[in-house]
Amino acid sequence: MKWNLFDTGFNSGRFNMDFDVQLVQRKLNNQAILRFYRWKPYCISIGLNQSIESIDIEKAKEDDIDIVRRPTGGRAILHAEELTYSVAYPANDSYSPKTLYHEVNLALKNGLEIYHPSLQKLELEHKQPQFQSFYKENKSTLCFAVSAKSEINFMGKKLVGSAQRKIGNLVLQHGSILCGKFHLNLVDYLNVHNNEKEKIRNEITQTTTELSSITNDEIDYEKLTISVKTGFEKQFKVCFEDNMTKAVLN
Repeated sequence: MKWNLFDTGFNSGRFNMDFDVQLVQRKLNNQAILRFYRWKPYCISIGLNQSIESIDIEKAKEDDIDIVRRPTGGRAILHAEELTYSVAYPANDSYSPKTLYHEVNLALKNGLEIYHPSLQKLELEHKQPQFQSFYKENKSTLCFAVSAKSEINFMGKKLVGSAQRKIGNLVLQHGSILCGKFHLNLVDYLNVHNNEKEKIRNEITQTTTELSSITNDEIDYEKLTISVKTGFEKQFKVCFEDNMTKAVLN
């Protein structure tokens, strides 16, 4: 399997989601793609089947927060202080979507452990939550409210959230590596009563964490990107070229 590496830098929510969709619309014959990107302006993405009515659209506009729908499932995320990745991979006998999800998270874990020695205690979630009952709670609007099986935790708190979808003969997986605390402000943009917002914020603070809190240091995004790239090389036994392609959307 040949891997291609893209770094598209900062872009709008619409650009970022359109680019991921284009990745799985290509004819990838025995090829896979790893992409890194970030968000400008900050952006709330909602899952493919999530109601937009769960988000206070007017407040988001007032605060210059983008809103976009992801091509994958899951719940809302406020993309801000994070490094985002996506993977496009041909569906084949070697990797089922479930297996690929696990392997990609192992690659991310490898890369994060390379990035900083404090991250040696990372673990993959072993249990799948009962989503049917979870979705009845107000906090279920937020993607980072609970860890799905194989997602990355630190000391029991979710650090990386991912979503996956098979489109045609390709699997798209993308996710957020939380770096700073700004993602917690997503609570401010939920269409719930104010007394519920503070309750949800407290719960999410207890169930999530971010790199800046773990390392107690400013995030070096260039080093983080290179470390995660190396983690993929280690897990998938591939060697990327030294320079990542600065890709543009056609």
